[in-house]
Amino acid sequence: MLRGMRPQILFPLFAGVETLKGVGPRVLPLVQKLAGPLVRDLLFLAPSGVVVRRPMTAADAVEGLTGQFEVLVDRLIVPHKPGAPIKVRASDETGFVHLIWFGGSAQHIERLVPKGQKRIVSGKVERFNNEVQIIHPDVFRPEEAGDIAAVEAVYPATQGLSSRQVRKLVQAALPHAPELPEWQDPAWLAKRRWPGWRAALGQLHAPAGEPDLEPDAPARQRLAWDELFAHQLALARRRRARQITPAPVILPGEASERLLAALPFALTGAQTQAIAEIRRDLASGEQMGRLLQGDVGSGKTAVAALALADAAASGFQAALMAPTEILARQHFQRLAPMLEAAGVTTVLLTGRDTPAERRPRLAALASGEARVAIGTHALFQDTVRFDRLGLAVIDEQHRFGVNERQRLQAKGDPRTGGVHLLTMSATPIPRTLELTQYGELDVSRLTEKPPGRTPVTTAVLPLTRIGEVAKRLKAALDGGAQAYWICPLVAESEASDLAAAEARAADLRRILGVEVGLAHGQMPGPEREAVMADFADGRTPLLVATTVVEVGVDVPNASIMVIEHADRFGLAQLHQLRGRVGRGSAASTCLLLYGGGDEGLGETARVRLETLRRTENGFEIAEEDFRLRGGGDPLGLRQSGFPAYRFADPIRHRDLLLAAADDARLVLARDPDLASPRGEAVKVLEALFDWRNDRPGVD
Repeated sequence: MLRGMRPQILFPLFAGVETLKGVGPRVLPLVQKLAGPLVRDLLFLAPSGVVVRRPMTAADAVEGLTGQFEVLVDRLIVPHKPGAPIKVRASDETGFVHLIWFGGSAQHIERLVPKGQKRIVSGKVERFNNEVQIIHPDVFRPEEAGDIAAVEAVYPATQGLSSRQVRKLVQAALPHAPELPEWQDPAWLAKRRWPGWRAALGQLHAPAGEPDLEPDAPARQRLAWDELFAHQLALARRRRARQITPAPVILPGEASERLLAALPFALTGAQTQAIAEIRRDLASGEQMGRLLQGDVGSGKTAVAALALADAAASGFQAALMAPTEILARQHFQRLAPMLEAAGVTTVLLTGRDTPAERRPRLAALASGEARVAIGTHALFQDTVRFDRLGLAVIDEQHRFGVNERQRLQAKGDPRTGGVHLLTMSATPIPRTLELTQYGELDVSRLTEKPPGRTPVTTAVLPLTRIGEVAKRLKAALDGGAQAYWICPLVAESEASDLAAAEARAADLRRILGVEVGLAHGQMPGPEREAVMADFADGRTPLLVATTVVEVGVDVPNASIMVIEHADRFGLAQLHQLRGRVGRGSAASTCLLLYGGGDEGLGETARVRLETLRRTENGFEIAEEDFRLRGGGDPLGLRQSGFPAYRFADPIRHRDLLLAAADDARLVLARDPDLASPRGEAVKVLEALFDWRNDRPGVD
């Protein structure tokens, strides 16, 4: 929604926070950093907790609760030792109340609680030597007693801006929130018994207790649904825009048939279905946007290869982009011979090509002689010209930004229409998060593995048995096997992680008497890729790697994966690491080593490791990971490219997300121009959340 088209009713919400009383030049940058630049952003800053103050005396104070005391200040105790707390002794008729400050100036505290004056103090009650103490209390003058809230929302704070100051600013912003037309379906609203939007916002900022802040509180549910609905509308609009964009008509041909015949295996049922779905899209004349999701080893590359051949058979070009050079070269080495045998000329483009290597490849693409380009980010550089690009395939799409994807698609010829897009992901995710992140894409799932893939035997062992593991590993390596050894995040510092990995590599080199490669994120790219290449080519039998390195190379001979401190890894990450073995004909093993003994293994970690031991199904594992993580930061969404929701939690609000997605599709199908009374209200909602303009990090 362009700013000039924003409904006038929303103007007060989209005013700058500097228009609020109390937001001066000093406070403005702090508010902008904490919440955002708009009045709306401040109102969308949900409380993080609630304080319930209970009147108490020193005699009846209950430890652990937030008490409110009327006291007389006795004396200030300033420490002589640097860093020691400043203490103030106060009392009421029943005993002493000690007030403690860590940091701050004695002069400021003396002005706050002057000796001989009465004050009302509030804070969490603790006991030390059986006397009441409060650390960093709230302090009020007696004449302010009427302003003390028995229940007070607690807000996120930042250096220089306290929670109480934020609360005052939110209260100042609330009158700027107008009554808005109702965009929810009346029957749905009645069924859920939710308040209106304005009332829900007011309730959010006036909680009566902790339950009012829970995700299933009516006001929070109402606001979460609105946010999810606005996001799903944006995704549905993108889907509609794609569907009405003309694109080349791509059909299977002789090259496709030759490639299919050259495949060294029969396609699984899931692969056959995915290919049928992709071909239906390519033949539609509308721009394809499809996500191909499947486990490591489920056969995504074969499906993509047939799509590349289809493009070539129809007289168009196709590009396959991978996030790292080693993965791009691996794709090229695997696909180029089959495509060449099918009559399709293929070139490789990476950032490390010499000018002499690059010139003929660029010329072949520009002339149309080369029908398929496989490469890295080098594919969308300005010097790359395609003759008739019709299909872009992106491997491990989460590793690329939206702009990078669009730059590759922009290489198409406007005369032939938009470029079809096929993205691939080897990280299975639950249906709910799939809908959240990829709602504008159609999804094909590969739920089977091709014949010949050997199952991986997974064992869970304590680290105390590492000597036994090393002995078994030596026997396997002496027999010609190759193995990965993954070192965990053992400290906050990457340098410490590296030191631990280097020490482990040295230990294994000494104990096993074999060449041990070491790959980590602090190595220069070419050096790291050389180590990985030595392992892939069989020159190095054992590779020790930290978790920050991409270990996605295909090494069929690697049949053993050892993961140290597996209890510190996420379930999905463990599954991805395990997927690096079992890619050849040899029986494969994954050993999950946990620290601390059985008594040191938490229940969640125990369930996580048992799930890995029990199943290799990535989609089942993803659902279990989703369930185990529960609330908190859902799957680390902000670090994974997922929307930065203000009110919604895709895990706790799963049912609302599904309902919002259905409603968004239904609304746009019935009223694509949003011209009905409800449609006009929905336009206000879209502008309120403004997903398309105000969230630069959201695809």
